[in-house]
Amino acid sequence: MNKTAISALMFAVAIAATGCKKADNDPSTGPAQEAGKAIDNTAANAAQETREATAAAGAAAERAGDRIENAADRAGQNIENAADRANQNMKEAGAEVRQESREAAAEVKEGAANATNSAGKAVERAGEKMQDASK
Repeated sequence: MNKTAISALMFAVAIAATGCKKADNDPSTGPAQEAGKAIDNTAANAAQETREATAAAGAAAERAGDRIENAADRAGQNIENAADRANQNMKEAGAEVRQESREAAAEVKEGAANATNSAGKAVERAGEKMQDASK
């Protein structure tokens, strides 16, 4: 055998001897079992963290849904209040228009009465003048 083959063989034996050595704290488990256990623990921790993150996301989504629902309720109430105010403003505006129409009609009626009185007086004076002229 050549030197390289012997060196490689010795190296392989050394690695095999250390790789197969049992752990000091638990003599029944070897390195492969410990590696498998570490992988299992890591997977279990990752699964637990995923469940916790999913639960937190679900709770956050539920809170967001509640906030959206509350905002929609407030918006609906605000719209309803605005419609009520607009309706009341229209009623008040209608009442003002009716009152102003009554006042304008009263002024027209008064103006017409004054014009009738003036016209009647003018006709009366004209009649008196005609009577005076015929005498």
